[in-house]
Amino acid sequence: MTSTWLYGTALLCMVFPTAHQSNSFRSWRSQSITKGDYPFLNASLPWAERVDDLVARLTLEEIQVQLSSGGGAPAPAIPRLGIGPYQWFSNCGRGDVGAPGNATAFPQAIGLAAAFSPDLRFRVAQATSIEQRAKHNDFVKQGLYSVHTGLSCFSPNIDLLRDPRWGRNQETPGEDPYMSGVHAQQFVRGIQGDHPRYVRVSAACKHFTAYGGPENIPVSRKSFNAEVSMRDLRMSFLPQYRMCVEAGTYSIYTTFNAINGVPAVGNKWLLTDVLRNEWNFTGYVSSESGAIENALKSFHYANNTVDIAAVCFNAGCNLDFPGGEKHPAYMSLVDAVKQGKVKESFVREQAKALFNTRMRLGEFDPPEMNPYTQIDPEAVVESAEHQALALEATLKSFVLLKNDGVLPFSKPWDTIGVVGPMANDTHQLTGDYSANTDPSYVTSPLDGLRKLTSVVQFASGCDSNVCNNYNSAAVRNTVTGTQVNFVVLGTGQSIEAEGHDRPDMEFAGHQKQVLLDTLETAPNTPLVLLLYSASPVNITTFADDPRVRAIVQGFLPAQAAGTALTHLLLNDLPGAVPAGRLPYTWPALASQIPPMVNYSMAGRTYRYFQGDPLYPFGYGLSYVTFTYLGLRYDKVVQAGHNMTGAVSLTNHGHVEADEAVQVYISWTDKLLPAPKLQLAWFDRVTIKSRDTIHVNFTVDARQMALWFYDGWEVRAGDMMLYVGGQQPNQKRQVPSNVIAGRFTIQGSMYMGKY
Repeated sequence: MTSTWLYGTALLCMVFPTAHQSNSFRSWRSQSITKGDYPFLNASLPWAERVDDLVARLTLEEIQVQLSSGGGAPAPAIPRLGIGPYQWFSNCGRGDVGAPGNATAFPQAIGLAAAFSPDLRFRVAQATSIEQRAKHNDFVKQGLYSVHTGLSCFSPNIDLLRDPRWGRNQETPGEDPYMSGVHAQQFVRGIQGDHPRYVRVSAACKHFTAYGGPENIPVSRKSFNAEVSMRDLRMSFLPQYRMCVEAGTYSIYTTFNAINGVPAVGNKWLLTDVLRNEWNFTGYVSSESGAIENALKSFHYANNTVDIAAVCFNAGCNLDFPGGEKHPAYMSLVDAVKQGKVKESFVREQAKALFNTRMRLGEFDPPEMNPYTQIDPEAVVESAEHQALALEATLKSFVLLKNDGVLPFSKPWDTIGVVGPMANDTHQLTGDYSANTDPSYVTSPLDGLRKLTSVVQFASGCDSNVCNNYNSAAVRNTVTGTQVNFVVLGTGQSIEAEGHDRPDMEFAGHQKQVLLDTLETAPNTPLVLLLYSASPVNITTFADDPRVRAIVQGFLPAQAAGTALTHLLLNDLPGAVPAGRLPYTWPALASQIPPMVNYSMAGRTYRYFQGDPLYPFGYGLSYVTFTYLGLRYDKVVQAGHNMTGAVSLTNHGHVEADEAVQVYISWTDKLLPAPKLQLAWFDRVTIKSRDTIHVNFTVDARQMALWFYDGWEVRAGDMMLYVGGQQPNQKRQVPSNVIAGRFTIQGSMYMGKY
């Protein structure tokens, strides 16, 4: 139990001594005032007028406590005004994370990104928020305001996946800023809902910004200073956050590290000049857990708590998430005001965004006005519909990296062998920040493989996924006398997670030996390699080994891992044909990865990568082949205008299948400060067997812009357009075509700062 929790609980118990043992919270307002006594409770008034009235009635000391309560204990109640407690700290990236009771657990974010489906990301967010709101309704009835019971999510994580060794890659939507921005927009819209008056659950895009490692190797994130050029910031680290703001997020969540010498949480240029003045963000900014205090202790960015509170608050951080501090930094705000370091009017103004969020969530309106308060947890939490969605999401996340024709299986097997530490470790398969799920809904890869035959020989071979202790004999015995062998390897949160980087791309411990022993013992038996990891692992030796017949990247699939695997291998229901695509570049050699602490984008991500990767961004195989034809698009585009196009797409397979359509652009003038290639549009489409569909796409004008010294510009000249199911001109390609075309931008346009 952290000291922050004790601090907040003490404040709470001064008002409600038995808050967590009774229903006292349910009647807090009726005991204090009657509805309509104050304008902020008048639902007929405009939101801004109500927020102004509420904040004006608070004392500066009361505001200080509210602004200091971003995590752990809830912001305490203010009974004299009928204001109840509020819990700011929740997570909901792919399920209601950490809340009491169960919830549906969807695949980790990196797997959802691999689906290349904006619609899927929206529906997973929507289902997550429905369950979270439903559970919250029940928590309020019980008087529960502990961590993860609230309606404000510190999600989604839209950090750029810039290094395969970073521990938090699993939480991200991959390495492309545009793709990350699309996922952010779909998440925000799905989580927050589309009601004209109320928000179902509020989102917070994180971690703002230039946070993509290290966690702990070679240095701690709490003392790391990311040195980033303005061009890299503008073209790689900021676009997805701008798109998140445009989608209407209520919050932005900062990071621990410093950016060019200034801690992100105290970076006025970032939090005010860019976020509020350029992007017109009107929500609240929250610190990373303990980041304000860390700016004082690790970065020594001020001399005392009063000064660091003043620096971060004036920079634009509304809410302090203390992270276990006995005396949160923002509990010095009153002193900062008294010392003239912060204006009281500014403190009051910054508090308004917090109470506006609470109002839009419906806290100060009669419950009967808000349809979201009527959602019944019994009806929606772990519902059949959400279970089906979890299965669909897992199926769509699979990336088939290799297949020599062995998949899908067309005949039953008498005996199969299954080895490897990730075959039956459901905890590691969930990844970080997963919802607690009813065990009856959870299936492991081993469970799924048991559906293929009546005889399964299984041995983990390792004592854990870290695999420090290895039993070679058990593995060799297991893969002997079988018709097909499955080697199931990967990472899990013991190997890559928040606070835990990987030192390299190698398999942990003796995991690689599991694969080597299987190949040596049963060289003539078909071998399928199943990988469950967020980030790439070194499989360069095995990728083209003819004894390895198929390779599947399953990421961190959570509850439906086994059921989805069965359907993928058998292709026995609609949607089982693999169409996932890698949301990152898979390096072939460690020498292709720049040092973790080097924040230049040179050599990172497909946009700037040098050399040939093992697997390129956007790569993934299918059980069928597709042909793109009849590309039509605007051959001439006026600078600052969108470009529209369409393409026909044929499925040559004997079954219905999905295809991930990818549209890229590139600049023909190689003297421009441009990436080699830029994803400009993507979607996942379904095509019936032997059918042809027509896909329309739009390339946003901003995708054609480049950052120069003082803003974005679209320059006159020719550009290339590529449409297909993969990147153009890759050494390792999928068996479908890419259509290329050239278009001309007429004129130039300064697009400003955004």
